[in-house]
Amino acid sequence: MNKYPVGELRPSQIMFSYGIGAIADLPNLAALVMGLDEWRQEGTVEIAEERLLLAVQKQLGQQVQKLLSLPIPPEENNDSLLGVPVAPFPTWMVCPRCKLLAPVSSEIFQLNNRRNRSSELHYHHPNCPKSRKYPPKVIPVRFMVACEKGHLDDFPWRYFVHGGTSDCNGSLRLLETNVSGSVTDILVCCDECGAKRPLAQAFGIPGKQNMPKCRGRHPHLRSFDDDCNQQMKTLLLGASNSWFSLNLSALSIPTTAGKLEELIRENWVALKNAQTLDNLELLLQTLFSMGQLQSLMKYPSAEIWATLEKIRQNTSENDPSNLKDPEWQAFIAVEQEVNIGKDWHLVPTTPPPDFRDKLEKVILVQKLREVRALMGFTRIQSPGDFSDTGDVPDDFKARLSRQPPKWVPAMEVRGEGIFIQFNETALQTWEQQPLIRKHYNKVKQAHKNWLNQRNPDLVDKIPCPSMRYLLLHSFAHALMRQFALECGYNAASLRERIYAQMATETPEKKDAQAGVLIYTAAPDSEGTLGGLVYLGESQRLNYHLNQAFEYIRICASDPLCSDHNPDGDGSIHWAACHACLFSPETSCERGNKYLDRTLLIPTLAQDLEKQKYAFFQ
Repeated sequence: MNKYPVGELRPSQIMFSYGIGAIADLPNLAALVMGLDEWRQEGTVEIAEERLLLAVQKQLGQQVQKLLSLPIPPEENNDSLLGVPVAPFPTWMVCPRCKLLAPVSSEIFQLNNRRNRSSELHYHHPNCPKSRKYPPKVIPVRFMVACEKGHLDDFPWRYFVHGGTSDCNGSLRLLETNVSGSVTDILVCCDECGAKRPLAQAFGIPGKQNMPKCRGRHPHLRSFDDDCNQQMKTLLLGASNSWFSLNLSALSIPTTAGKLEELIRENWVALKNAQTLDNLELLLQTLFSMGQLQSLMKYPSAEIWATLEKIRQNTSENDPSNLKDPEWQAFIAVEQEVNIGKDWHLVPTTPPPDFRDKLEKVILVQKLREVRALMGFTRIQSPGDFSDTGDVPDDFKARLSRQPPKWVPAMEVRGEGIFIQFNETALQTWEQQPLIRKHYNKVKQAHKNWLNQRNPDLVDKIPCPSMRYLLLHSFAHALMRQFALECGYNAASLRERIYAQMATETPEKKDAQAGVLIYTAAPDSEGTLGGLVYLGESQRLNYHLNQAFEYIRICASDPLCSDHNPDGDGSIHWAACHACLFSPETSCERGNKYLDRTLLIPTLAQDLEKQKYAFFQ
């Protein structure tokens, strides 16, 4: 198969928008990003983050050896084919002149490749009866099918137009009876037998009757699953629910053990493979002779080995299934300024004066490093529908490769943020109010109803978030919208990281978590510029909290927004909408679900009980 460069994508796009199994809509083609089996490791760099690697291994298997950056072709070689492999998908194309519908495998359409002009790579129809002089460019058909178990397939054109399996192999055409482009105005026709069918019958309730069962196809792996009991669902090319990235992320948390441990962590990729003291001494001699790791020359090899083993032991003792616990412990332990290495600088500050009874601690995170790993993807349902930690049932998670992967794509970003810890006593008092408990029963019922509408099998598998999660989530969204007005970053650049673990039934209740990290990060080595941290100082944060609460007190969509309840309308939020609380998808852990501004402050809700929900009265 010939290989040609077809376009460019940024690393962040491959991680979050056009990753493995996703379709990138290029100027003349629609390209499907292929699985890891077809990727090359040339041009990649190993990324060190042991906590995240252990979490990846727990989900994907111990055979995963490393996290690798995305391949980047060298600038001096513009003809290099090093990069991310793709294949045309959907494989059916339509001629805009004669309306002929055919797959590229039929060889009716031919590839036109122009060297050094990848943006103009396209298929054309050389024998089009309506344009003999200049063969017209053909375009990818804009319909495909998918299912909730991560499968994707070409639309079954012959099956659909003939109402089932048929021996007819006549030419198909896609005719539009109106200029609107609506599916109600599109007909699929067979030239041989004259069969016709409106494409509208492939959607909604008629689609359940007219479409076949899913074939279990994974085109990015060039394979099929043995069996799939799901019904095919027709999607438009470019539909936002055709691919959802499944990521795990972890903040790099250094320790204050000393300069040697800091140096070893910074050079972990080079040192981690040493299994004995003799191996380490040989490795160090080789690296020193090449002019590398000169900062370690003054330390005895035995001391370096002891520190290396200590780091391994401490890392293995952490539970890899919960990446947020060590981060929470690192934040709440800060009592004075901590500046370790180039990626961890915390400065505690006093809580805002108007909220000291509700907020216990505020930390200015002047430097942070986050590593994100691509674990897989879902279709139809986003990972946020399942949990905020990426814990997706295996049946709904699509694989990255045919064989268990030995590495996964990852990227590291550096930035800044503000950590806000809630007062646990005030929060527990609020949670134990009879009205809040009564409301939580309604939340659990709405959660159950929402799952029943989508997949009843998931009702007992996906737990309902706690009331403290709804409160912290709504708080984070309100504050992100306010910060975006003045911090210098747009709303899509801000992200939330919510720590909302409930306390166990022990007298100490030390494992309770109630905090929010609002941060921004960029993939370059310098990170960000301090505009967000600046807003976290006591008086400024006090002003922005008051402004945020005043902004959401009255919504432009009130009273519809303030009185909203998810009673069968396909949502799972309460008093929240695009005018008051919703944030860009890149910012939110749960896809704008489980939000309710009545938990923060009194609103215009006509239900008087809702006026008493507010944590910040």
